[in-house]
Amino acid sequence: MAEHQDKEQTGIRIVLEQEGAYAFKVSFEGTDIDPLFTDESPPLGEGRDPNPSALLLASIANCLSASLLFALRKFRNSPGPIRAEIVGDRVRNAEGRWRIPHAQVAIHLSDSAEALEHLPRVLAQFEQFCVVTQSVREGVRVDVRIHDASGRVIEAEPRDGQ
Repeated sequence: MAEHQDKEQTGIRIVLEQEGAYAFKVSFEGTDIDPLFTDESPPLGEGRDPNPSALLLASIANCLSASLLFALRKFRNSPGPIRAEIVGDRVRNAEGRWRIPHAQVAIHLSDSAEALEHLPRVLAQFEQFCVVTQSVREGVRVDVRIHDASGRVIEAEPRDGQ
C-alpha cells in the first residue's frame, strides 16, 4: 500500500526542448513514450504540429472520454468505441491576450442508452474521475521560474502596486 501511495504522490515530469522558432519536442521523462512535437500556428510558428491550446483541449476531451469509459466499465458495461469532439472559444481578454474561457465537449457513444447498465449513476460521477478537467475547473496554480545559462534564477522586476 505504501508503494501505491508513493506512486500517487509522484509528480509528472515533462521536458520541452526548442526545435524551431516556436516548435518544441515534448519528452515524457521516466517513460518509454515517444516524444511528441508542438508548434505555434502562423504567423509565429509554422503550424506543423499541434499548438498548446489544441493540446489543452485534446487533454480535456481525452480525459473525459477515458473517465466515461472507466465509469461505464466500473458498472460492468462493455461499451463500444466512443468518439469525442471539443470546441474551445478563443477570445481576447481585457488586456488583448488570447484565452480559452469556455469549452464544449460532446461525447458520442456507439451504444444505445438503454443497453448500458446504471447509466444515470455513471453520468452523475464520471466527470469527477477526470484529473485534467477537474484541475482546469479548479484552476491549476502554476509557479514559474526562469533560469539563465549559469542556472541562476532571474527575478522579474516588481510591477506597480506589488
